[in-house]
Amino acid sequence: MNTALKDAWETVVPPRDSRDGPLPGLLVLLTVVTGLVDAFSYLELGRVFVANMTGNVIFLAFAAGGASGFLWWGSLLAIFTFMAGAFIGGRIAHAYRSHRGRHLLFAAAIHAVLVLASFVVALVLSAPYGHPAVVTLIILLGIGMGLQNATARALAVPDMTTTVLTLTITGISADSSAAGGTSSKAGRRLIAIASMFLGALIGALLAGAGHGAWALLIASALLAIVTAAAYRTITSSAAWAAVR
Repeated sequence: MNTALKDAWETVVPPRDSRDGPLPGLLVLLTVVTGLVDAFSYLELGRVFVANMTGNVIFLAFAAGGASGFLWWGSLLAIFTFMAGAFIGGRIAHAYRSHRGRHLLFAAAIHAVLVLASFVVALVLSAPYGHPAVVTLIILLGIGMGLQNATARALAVPDMTTTVLTLTITGISADSSAAGGTSSKAGRRLIAIASMFLGALIGALLAGAGHGAWALLIASALLAIVTAAAYRTITSSAAWAAVR
């Protein structure tokens, strides 16, 4: 238990000698962003995820099978825009491959602009959104979340994918000592789960109160914090800054 608590704390507040520097704590914030943004997209845009592509594939199958309430074109658009964002993320990773802090700075700044633009669109057009608004919001948010996913993948901080929890949940059980593993890393993995849960919970509460768009403003603020924190690392020559 003490090990798990220590691991959880050092994920949120990494020590100075952390092998990944400040990145784990910043990726925790990005995981909260995922919960906020996916809560908004699912609850306000017609059962569409902009971060969870597994869900969109399933939704496409539901729509193809005749299930009601699913926007097949919304899920398809989310997948393609997510892929576009991931492509952009890949190009950024290549351009800033020599320094993880600079990489995160550039990616988070672009993502912040995209989510802030989404908030403005959502606030001006207001719910319930017509198809033009839904298309615009899916494009902006899908590109942003694809960029975030590609960035987290390239930064390669263990157990901090920011958008996918299936393997995280699997690891807690499969890697435990009871299952014959060496370490479940339960502390860090539970922080990742709790972070996404928190973001989704806040997003759901806001949507339920008729203020779903404000989830995007909170997400923008978190991305601004990540951007500012990453900016402070751009001159660092510490070992963590080197790409692994």
